[in-house]
Amino acid sequence: MIQIAHLKKRYGNKQALDGISLSIPSGICFGLIGPNGAGKSTLMKILCGVLEEYEGEVSMNGIDIRERKAELKRKIGYVPQDIVLHETLTARDNLMFFGSMYRMKGNELRQRVDEVLRLVGLAERGNDPVKSFSGGMKRRINIGCALMHNPDFIIMDEPTVGVDPQSRNYIFEMIYALKEDKKTILYSSHYMEEVEAICEEIALVDNGKVLESGDIAGLIDKYSTAGVYLEADEVSAESLQNFGEVLAKKDGWLICSEDPLGVMNQLALWLKQQEISVGRLELSKMTLEDIFLSLTGKSLRD
Repeated sequence: MIQIAHLKKRYGNKQALDGISLSIPSGICFGLIGPNGAGKSTLMKILCGVLEEYEGEVSMNGIDIRERKAELKRKIGYVPQDIVLHETLTARDNLMFFGSMYRMKGNELRQRVDEVLRLVGLAERGNDPVKSFSGGMKRRINIGCALMHNPDFIIMDEPTVGVDPQSRNYIFEMIYALKEDKKTILYSSHYMEEVEAICEEIALVDNGKVLESGDIAGLIDKYSTAGVYLEADEVSAESLQNFGEVLAKKDGWLICSEDPLGVMNQLALWLKQQEISVGRLELSKMTLEDIFLSLTGKSLRD
C-alpha cells in the first residue's frame, strides 16, 4: 500500500531522514521502532502530508502523495502523540467537529459518531465533557477523531503513552477490528512488547536510517540467540564479559551465547566463588528490544 524510496529530510544541519526505503503491505499493522530522535515522527509527518519538502519518493497505491494530495489525504488518518481534543466539549461534539472537517454532515455524520464511540468503547460517555475523562479515555477519543472519515491508512504515533491497562486493551481491540476491516496501520511505539503483540512487520530505525525491516518472526530468527539472564548485586558488564556478549536489561543482564547451559554452569560457579548474592539466574532468549540494543547500542528511550 505504501512505498517509500530513498527518502531524505534535513532540518538545517541535522539529517532527520537519510535515504529511508520501506514497503508497507495492505491490511497489516506495521511497527515503526526507534529511540527518540531516530526520525520516526518526521517520517510519519511526511506520510500524512504535514511535511511536503523532502527528497525521494513516497507513494500510496502507486500514486505519488504529492501529485494528488487532497485525494490521498482523505484516505489517511493521523493520530498524533499529543492530545488534540477540545476539553470543554463533549466526546460527541469533538467527533462531530473532526468529522465536519471532512465535509461529513447530517445523518451520515451522526451515524459515524455513534459508530466511532462504540469502537473506542465510550458509547455511554459520549455526552460527557472531555475534561472529565481519564488520560486513557482521552487517548481513545483522540484515536476516534482520526477514524471519523473512515480512512484506509491510519498512522498512530505513541497511542498508548500514559494510558491505563483498560484503555490499552481497548486500543488493541480497536486495532484488531481495524485490521479485520482491511485497514493498514503504521504503529510507532517505545513499548516493544506491544509491537510484538499487534504488528506483523516492523522497521527498526536509528539516525534516520532503516537498520532492519520485515516479518517479526523472521527478524527474531535471524538475530536472536539464547542466553542467560542474571540479576545480582555487585556485578558489572565488565565483570561478565568473559561469559559472552552482555546486554544491559532493566533489572539485570543478558549474557548471549551459543552454549547457554555451559555459560549458566560457569556463571553459577563464578558467582558462588565471588560470594555474590543472586536474585535471578535463568535461561533466556533475546527479545526484539534486545536485538535493537545489540544493533544500535541504544535503548529505545535514549
